[in-house]
Amino acid sequence: MKEWYVLGPLADLEQEAGKRYDIGEERIAVFLIGDDVYAIGDRCSHAEASLSEGELFDTEVECPRHGSSFDVTTGVPHSLPATTPVPVYEVRVTDGVIEARLKDPV
Repeated sequence: MKEWYVLGPLADLEQEAGKRYDIGEERIAVFLIGDDVYAIGDRCSHAEASLSEGELFDTEVECPRHGSSFDVTTGVPHSLPATTPVPVYEVRVTDGVIEARLKDPV
């Protein structure tokens, strides 16, 4: 069963910049693009660098280590060296608070 976990206030996010949240063993990179919030696994599937520290171009975040880019809407890598998608998490904002839905209870 999937459960919702509180990440933090929406006000903590900056436009087109990543922020990392840790829920148990899960590292989650969250991005605010316009009015939309996206959450993906924070570890690059190639070298485990923090994607929340990467540069955002439209809906793609570039890994700061080797330059692979990942679509924050699908988790799919669009450039090498990464070839494996990162997890994508369902997110919602309730009363100004960001919540993410994780597959298994933490």
